[in-house]
Amino acid sequence: MKTKLKRILLVACLLVFSHAIFAAVPDAVVLAFKTGNYKELGKYLNANIELAILENEDVYSKTQAELMLKDFFSKYPPTNFVIIHEGGKEGSRYAIGTLTTSKGEFRVYFLLKTQDNSQVIHQLRIEK
Repeated sequence: MKTKLKRILLVACLLVFSHAIFAAVPDAVVLAFKTGNYKELGKYLNANIELAILENEDVYSKTQAELMLKDFFSKYPPTNFVIIHEGGKEGSRYAIGTLTTSKGEFRVYFLLKTQDNSQVIHQLRIEK
């Protein structure tokens, strides 16, 4: 019985440890998409980001990307955002989600990389 309990505890510890290594998408990023808070989302943008919003796709500065997100969220006010899939490996994480707005749904993809002990968005795509 004690051996079985030790195994269960070991598995639980491994699950917690693996979650720490492969940290989930920050809650603040999810909340920023849900509320259309481009300033909060901007805190996670890399200095230069590969950004695609509908037909506009290029590498933009953080400031340019924030302005584009502001414009998008003003045209398409979000009502909800749900991550439907996420994955990755040590040092990088990606997520795919559905952004529900007052004017329809959009597919959102973003890639986070660990940089100076924090997660930074390197790629972001918002597609119909």
